[in-house]
This record gives sequence, structure tokens and C-alpha cells, in this order.
Amino acid sequence: MSADRAALQRALDRGEREGGSVEFKERLTRTTHLADGRLESLVAQLRHRILSGDGEATYVVGVTDNGGIAGISPAAFSESMDVLSLLADEAGAHIDDVETWGVGDGADADGLVGVATLREGSVLEADDDHIVVGTAGHVDHGKSTLVGSLVTGSADDGQGGTRSFLDVRPHEMERGLSADLSYGVYGFDEDGPVRMDNPHRKSDRAEIVKSANRLVSFVDTVGHEPWLRTTIRGLVGQKLDYGLLVVAADDGPTRTTREHLGILLATELPTIVAITKTDMVSGERVDEVEREVERVLRNADRTPLSVGRHGVAAAIDEISEQVVPIVATSAVTKVGLDTLDELFEQLPKTGAEEGAFSMYVDRTYNVTGVGAVASGTIRSGGVEAGDELVVGPLADGTFRPVEVRSIEMHYHRVDEAAAGRIVGIALKGIRESDLERGMVLLPRESDPAAVREFEAEVMVLNHPTRIDDGYEPVVHLETVSETASIHPEGGQLLPGDTGVARVRFKFRAYSIEEGQRFVFREGRSKGVGTVTGITGVE
Repeated sequence: MSADRAALQRALDRGEREGGSVEFKERLTRTTHLADGRLESLVAQLRHRILSGDGEATYVVGVTDNGGIAGISPAAFSESMDVLSLLADEAGAHIDDVETWGVGDGADADGLVGVATLREGSVLEADDDHIVVGTAGHVDHGKSTLVGSLVTGSADDGQGGTRSFLDVRPHEMERGLSADLSYGVYGFDEDGPVRMDNPHRKSDRAEIVKSANRLVSFVDTVGHEPWLRTTIRGLVGQKLDYGLLVVAADDGPTRTTREHLGILLATELPTIVAITKTDMVSGERVDEVEREVERVLRNADRTPLSVGRHGVAAAIDEISEQVVPIVATSAVTKVGLDTLDELFEQLPKTGAEEGAFSMYVDRTYNVTGVGAVASGTIRSGGVEAGDELVVGPLADGTFRPVEVRSIEMHYHRVDEAAAGRIVGIALKGIRESDLERGMVLLPRESDPAAVREFEAEVMVLNHPTRIDDGYEPVVHLETVSETASIHPEGGQLLPGDTGVARVRFKFRAYSIEEGQRFVFREGRSKGVGTVTGITGVE
């Protein structure tokens, strides 16, 4: 066996012994190993191995019970690591390291065998040094490619190869378009950026969370116009600290660019503009596009700041709702990526709110043996495993008591998480089928209300004629996306008008508070608003 397999050979030589710290598994599956009864015995087994190894255990995956190398597919190995992570969490431990090797020679080396090192205790103390960045921009302007290069440090191949690190659905890979929100993460320690070697492995994301002193999470939104609703959900529904608007140098600002910029600025999100694909055009064209971007920003009453002319320090000092830094970049040549690194390493957190814990549900899913999981960005406060919460409102307007079973962040289990973190929270006391996007998780003692109607100050950004009483757009507030009727005070609002209106959700109630901002949209019509009072509670 080659030298690079020394860790595997050592584990095989030690063997699986009673009272030892080594365990052999061919594979672990959610359906089999997380089932009732089996879960408890496997957790007890893992805890025994940890104790036998004085706080450390070794799991060899992809081998038979007698240590024969079998090899399993990459998908089966990934699932095995997911299951092992869940077992470790239940046992009060965590996966500290994973090494893998191919099984077979040449073209036949399609199986994997791996050694996972597990250690006792939680792996991460939650902190506040974590910023969340939402991307926006026209389709094919390079949002996902830019983020893929940032989180890996890899240059793109000129065909958008690094964007595959963020794609979440097979049809997106085939078409080269993103149709839903996707996520990426990288970080920084005292030596600089901490990136992923293999973004397709969940364990690599977990390693970033474990080792970085500062985290940068990206919510990568959708550029194709038919999915503008999804883009709005990403920019409004996540607790973002900054926006990153991309403009391709070979195309320049488009109508979609202006639309996305309008949403970012209307929600008062400090924003950076990245001019992408500078490798495809001349320097003169890059300068021309930068001037076009500056004109668009000035027309929106914002002040552009060229980082190339004024420097990173000026951008960090000046960035605000009014001042928008502009950076020229290329994912192919990596020009400008070090500038974005500097910005993301030093920019202060802006999106977190103080107060009690709250999180609006963005996604839901079910994990066999664990149950319902609600995913979203923590809006305020913090949450710990074991906390007693309520979730709702349900369809009947009530809130259901639940308990936090576990918390996961970028595929990494944590004991607690603070405001601004993108997390998945496993819940006891509710089925996944009863959870919906737009619901909110709150402390048990909060006594929330289900709001059907509220008063707001609204501004019409764009409308072909006028907004009359009873106008029905889709309102996007936090992760809520719901048709609502708008009833302006005085009966109507014209484009550019700001006024008071009564807003009523058409189909059901949600948890709404004074001061929350929202976007409303219907066709080419758009506007923004702020909740000023609650007028209808169920």
C-alpha cells in the first residue's frame, strides 16, 4: 500500500476490537441506520469507541466487517458521512477529519474507502464575526462563477466551470442557469482566506466553518427574469449584510441589472458592484462599463466609489446605503478577487438584530431519524440545541410548540448559532409537511400573533398607470411571498408617489412586526414599503 494510504493502513492494522477505538463500516444509510432502535444502538457504539480512545475514535468506511476493502460510490460515501455526523452529534462528538482513497486502478478507480476521525465535544463556539452576502445581476453575467471562484480560490475555465460548485439541481447544470437560491461559504483566519478544496463534499464546507475565524456566506440568487420572484426572496427573505451586484463587461448594465439594483437599494442594503468578465474585453471597454454603472448609480441617487481609483480602505470606510463601491473582476484571470477578499475580510457585520431569537423559515426538509428541519437565516438573537420555541402561524392561525433537536450550519453541526447565520434547525413536535416558507420560529414565551392586515408607508417605484384601491401584487416580506390587496389612503397612488396604505394578505395570516420592510411586485410594477402598524389579527 502506498505511503499516502498510511492512515488507512494503520487503522486496518489496529483492527476492530472490543474495547478499541476503531470501527469498520461498509456504508451507513439514512433509511437503515437512522431508524428507531438502530439509531440508539449506533450512538451507544460510537460513544463507546470515543471513550475507548480517550476522546478520539476512528471509523473506516468502505470496508467489510473483517477489514476487507470493498469501496463504495462517492454518493454512498457522502451519505455515510452525513449519517456519521448525525450519530456523532447524538453522542456529543464531531467529525474532525476525513481522508479518502480510490479503490481500483485507472478507469476502474470509481469506489471510495475513507477514514473519519471523530473527537469528543462540540466543534464550534458560535460568534458574531460572520457576514452574509446576497448576489444579484442579469442572467449569464457571472454571479455563480464569481462566487465559485471566491469560495475555492480556483480560476474559472472560461466556460463557467466554477459555478457548478453552487448549482443545486440537475436541470440547472444542463442549462447553465440557476433556478433557485444556492449557497456558498468561505472564510478567513490569521493567515488569510480559508477556502474549499472540494466544494462538492459537504465535509469541506464543514471544515471551513470549523477552521475559519471569520465566515462569509453567499446567498446566490437567480438572474433569469422568469425567476425574479426567487431573486426577491433571496434579497428580502435572508438577513443579509451586503449585496453583491454583478455587471458583465461584455454586456454592460441591462434592464434586469437596474431592476435588481432597485431592489437592493430599496431594501437599504449596502451594496458592492462587481464588473465581471473583464478578461473578455479591452481595458477601454471596462472603463466604459464602469462609467455606465456610475451613471446608473447616480440616477438612483447613490454615490459610486471606484475601488481601483480610491482603494480598499476607502471602500470599507465609505460603503453605506448611499455609497456603492465598484470593483473590476475576472473569474478567469482572478483579477479583482483579492480585492473582494480584502473587502469581505474587513467589512463590518450589518444585518444582525439584537433582541430575542427569531428566524423566518425559507426551506423545509425531512431527515430520516431526525425529522422536520427548518432552514433560514437567524434574524435576531441566538438559538441553542434544546431551546423551546413556537413555529407558525399554521393555516388555522395558531403557533405550534416545538423543541430544537439540533442545529446545522453549512453541513456542520453546532451547539448554538447567533443572528446572521444561515442554519438548518431540526425540530421536535412538528412534521415537515406542516412547515411552510414564511412561518417564523420564536421563543415559547413570545406570545406571537397571526397578522392578516397591516398599515404601511409605501412608495411606488414603477407602474404603467396608477395603483387603485384593491390592487393585488405579491408582497415579499422576510421569507413571506403572498398575494395581498393594497388599499391606498385617498384611493390611489401614482408612479413615484409615497403614501399610506392598508395591506391585507389574500389567503392567510403571517407573523408581522412594525418596522419591517417589504417589496411588492406584479408584472413590471414594483414598490417598497415599511410596516407602520398592525390592523388585523386572527
